[in-house]
Amino acid sequence: MKLVIGIVNSDDSSNVSSALTENGFFVTKLSTTGGFLKKGNTTFMIGTNDERVQECIEVIKAHAKKRVEKEPTVPPTEMGEFFTPMMVDVLVGGATIFVLPIEHFEKC
Repeated sequence: MKLVIGIVNSDDSSNVSSALTENGFFVTKLSTTGGFLKKGNTTFMIGTNDERVQECIEVIKAHAKKRVEKEPTVPPTEMGEFFTPMMVDVLVGGATIFVLPIEHFEKC
């Protein structure tokens, strides 16, 4: 048995959750925040048999889309200084997936 942990952008959360459920995976969903852009993420925890791990990963990949968004930069300034933030393209979305071995599982 394995524990698949999938971290996706909150914009993709509903699609990923629905697809996992439709494919027979039991999912626990947690609201999380990314460290780099401080944006909302959703972390999915999915316990599954070894033979279904790749299927689970493919479902997540298919519904967690990468996209480019404009984000403001904040240049370092002196106190009271006026600045205009520049907009830069940032790649967001997709998924970060971890697969961990499970030694013991119990559903009570």
